[in-house]
Formats: sequence, structure tokens, C-alpha cells
Amino acid sequence: MSTVLFWFRNDLRLHDQPALQAACASGTRHLLPVVCLPDEHQVTPWGFARIGAHRRSWWASACQSLAQELSNLRCPLLICMAPARIALPALARAVEADHVVCEAIAAPEEEAEVESLRATGLNVRTLWQSSLLDPATLPWPVRQLPHVFTQFLKEVEHVGLRPSAPLPAPGALPPWPQGVPARYLLDPAGALAAFAGHAPAADARSAFPYGAPPLLGGEAAALSHLEQYLARGLPTQYKRTRNGLIGLDYSSKWSPWLATGALSPRRALAQLRGFEAEHGTSDGSYWLWFELLWRDYFRFLHLRHGGALYRVRGLGSEHDTPHDPAAFTAWRTGRTGQPLVDAAMRELAATGYLSNRLRQVAASYLIHDLACDWRAGAAWFEHHLLDYDVYSNQGNWLYIAGRGTDPRGGRRFDPERQASTYDPSGAYRRLWGTA
Repeated sequence: MSTVLFWFRNDLRLHDQPALQAACASGTRHLLPVVCLPDEHQVTPWGFARIGAHRRSWWASACQSLAQELSNLRCPLLICMAPARIALPALARAVEADHVVCEAIAAPEEEAEVESLRATGLNVRTLWQSSLLDPATLPWPVRQLPHVFTQFLKEVEHVGLRPSAPLPAPGALPPWPQGVPARYLLDPAGALAAFAGHAPAADARSAFPYGAPPLLGGEAAALSHLEQYLARGLPTQYKRTRNGLIGLDYSSKWSPWLATGALSPRRALAQLRGFEAEHGTSDGSYWLWFELLWRDYFRFLHLRHGGALYRVRGLGSEHDTPHDPAAFTAWRTGRTGQPLVDAAMRELAATGYLSNRLRQVAASYLIHDLACDWRAGAAWFEHHLLDYDVYSNQGNWLYIAGRGTDPRGGRRFDPERQASTYDPSGAYRRLWGTA
């Protein structure tokens, strides 16, 4: 391979980058790192933008950091304003690139994107790298993945399966090819600022007040956050505090960086294991491993079931899926009259973040109390969440709706009981103006 386009997708980092290392293998004389900006004008079937202001801002911050890191290696990031299916074939022709290399994403739209490139004649090599565990090392072929997470966890731990060590960031990269057309030579900072638009103002009430140091979107901020989280000994209390609703430290907050790929799960676990070696294991540190495995499980479900996870019935049987547009509007705008749910939806809209506990409560209320289509709720979360992850978002909504792999057929959370358990003083509801 003489000239290679490396297409960054949800892997906006240099550390632990098997795909990038493959792109720089022997024979690659020139490398052109590329990001294709998402279509900010794409609208969901429910009438709102696919990617909202919070996600655009966070994603742009991650790309800006990546651009700086690549500039330091004298192999700058090229920003493409058009979708990959349009931009990459034209760019490859212009620079006489032989191949495109990128991470594999096992979700229908992302796979279709790759196939559209191949249909133009491009040689596209995809490498799987977003999970903690390598699917090839699982105790069974991924097509025989256990139907429930508990069995998956039991068997993984029984055989003592561990991920490979994270790769270091490269110290050098091949240079750009000659002849990149002038129309592609955008200033990364300007292009990303235009894409992000007017960033929402930071909200002091937020459990993840992103947008200013240290909570920026890129790799450097991700690694710094991981380091300080461990340095303050917070893993030991994680299991006890993980259902909190207010503040930064009740949970690890790794997910926003994991979602864009600014942080590798293998890097996170390797440093957690180092923490345990020094301070001992605890229920809290184990629970972080447990939740990284849940993240893996949703990925492996996609490898096993593919597009079936995106049917209205999911993995379940055919049955009616009611939807009440007025109730959905009340839910997403925080005007249902249910104080805990409304507070949660106001936090999500104002900040792009929501605790895992409240994601479950809000999703349950939409599906089981308001009798609305679970896919509308999944799309609203996709619009807002800084840590939107196609695998986890789809998996969790299917789980609550009873259309995934949960043998109990869905989960309904009583919002009154949840409030009395997790917000007994009403502090969270007062914070968001519903109590």
C-alpha cells in the first residue's frame, strides 16, 4: 500500500489504535488521516435533528484535540464536510490512495456506509477495536453468545478471560501524500467550530459540566480524567455511589470519552488494574470491570444479531407498538407532571448528560406509563447524549422495552419508589425545578 486514507470514526484517539497501526504497516509511504463530519441536518422520523447541539460540541472538541495530536506528529487531520460515501472516493482519486482503513462498527447504518464505499471500487479494510475483549478470544463463537448477560459474565470470568494490553500511541506517522486539492485544506479549528455552532452554555447544575478544562472532549482530557479519578481513590466507592444523581464523582464519567473513542476501554482497565495492584480490589473496582463488560456485551449482541436489533419488535415477537405524540412531546420537554421524570428530562436537554439510574427511570416511564414507541425515546437520547453509543443506546432501550435479551420481558421502574430511594430529600427535583 503506497497511500492510505485513515478514516477516523468513533475512535478519536492515538493510543491503543490497532487500526491506525495497521494503516501504517510496512509498505505505506503516505498516510492521510480523515474525519468526515456528521450530517447535522439529518432529521429523525420523530421530527428532530439526529445530532443535537451537545453532541456536536462534544464531538468537535474531541476532533480538535485529535487534530492537535496529529499536527504534533506532522501528519495533520483533514476535515471533510461531506459524508464519507461522497468525500472519501473523491479524495482517494485525488491523492491516488490505494486503500481506506478504519474501525469496524457493527451497526446497520455504519456497515452500510462502508459497503457504499466498497461499491465505488475502494478497497476498505475494517478492524474491530471498540470492545474491551477481542471477540475472537471469547469462550464460544460470537454467534453463540449467551442470550443473557449473567451467563456471559459467568463464563468469561470462569475461563479468566482478559483483554490484551493497550497499545502505545505512535511516535511518528507517514507523511501526507502530495497533491491534496485545495478545497480539502480546511482549517480544522474553523471547520469544527462551524460544525459545533453556538455551544450550549455550561450549566452549573450539571453532573458533567463539559466545555472547559478539565472536561474537554479529547484524548488528553480523557487520560487526565482517568488518572485523577484513580489518584483520588474513587474506584473504591463506585458501587456505593453509582446510583447518585448530583455531582461529578458519583460515577466514573468515563463514558463520554469512551463513546467518541477518545479513551480506549483497554487503557481504562489497564490503569484500573494498576490501581488495584497498589490499593487492593474492592466491590467498587470490580463493578467498574462489570460495567465495562456490559458495554462489551451490547457490542457482541450486535455481532450476533445485527439488524434484528433495529426492528420495532427487536428480538421479541410481533406485537403492537403504541405511540402518543402528545405524550412523547410532554416527556421530552419535561412536562409530564411526574416530578422525577421531568427533572431528568430537563437535565438531559440542558446538559447532554443524565445518570444511568435516571436514564432507566425515564425510559421506563415513556414506554410503560405513557405507552409510547421505544424507538422515539432512543432517538431523543441519541440527539442529546454526550456519551451516545450506538451499541449501548440500542441495547439499553431494548432491555427496558422487553425486546432485547432480558428474560423478564422488560423493566418498569416505579418513579415514586425511585424518587424515595434515590432522591429522598427531593434535592435533585428541586435542582431541576420540579419539586
